[in-house]
Amino acid sequence: MEASLLTIILLGIVEGVTEFIPVSSTGHLILANALLGFDPQQWLVFNVVIQLGAMLAVVVLYWRTFWDVITGLLRRDAEAWRFVRNLLIAFLPAAVVGLILHDAIEVLLGSPVTVAVALIVGGVAILVIERLIRTPTVDSVSGMRWKTALGIGFVQCLSMVPGVSRSGATILGALSLGVERKTAAEFSFFLALPTMLGASTLELWSNRHDLGPIGFQGIAIGFVVAFVVALVVIKAFVSIVSRHGFAPFAWYRIVAGGAALAWLLAR
Repeated sequence: MEASLLTIILLGIVEGVTEFIPVSSTGHLILANALLGFDPQQWLVFNVVIQLGAMLAVVVLYWRTFWDVITGLLRRDAEAWRFVRNLLIAFLPAAVVGLILHDAIEVLLGSPVTVAVALIVGGVAILVIERLIRTPTVDSVSGMRWKTALGIGFVQCLSMVPGVSRSGATILGALSLGVERKTAAEFSFFLALPTMLGASTLELWSNRHDLGPIGFQGIAIGFVVAFVVALVVIKAFVSIVSRHGFAPFAWYRIVAGGAALAWLLAR
């Protein structure tokens, strides 16, 4: 089936909506590909690269935070250095594991059933952790100890299984380690930048001679759509989390994963 402009826009919307909420953007893209009858392996590059559009939305919305960090580094401000240190430490486990297990991850990225099961299991995990989390002791990224950042980084490695959700893994890891909800969500946004930039660079390099059935123009359109949609979703997500926690997303995962699994097994 040839990719149409409408399909590319639809997948860009799916990416923009799901990248930063704990429901797995990659998992949703894989399920969408299966629903539309596409071969997931042929869409790997598109699915990964349009995530950079959503990443750009974080830079735009939090430009003042990044500017303060950059100027703080130039002034040798300790808080700015701790901010960067924590992001780098949290990024390292995924970078190392991703390089080692790249081929195995590529296989999982073509498995819609894996996505459906992971959505259900992840939803249950969110409900359990929401009930068990202790009183938060960390209310800023720069206020994290390096051991907390490293712990979050190791938990993030679970998101290499499609359907687990990178944001979900980092947020739940942060909550379990005493980080308050809003800070946990924002840390997952910031950590997405080096993580997804690395993943996209690796994917583009590995497939530099074959961008799949839609080519550069289609990827560019998906990128822009994901960027615009993510701008809206990020603000709404932080507001919902601050008022209601993560339970609404957990129930969505369970229902969506159950419906997807039933459909996949009945085909």
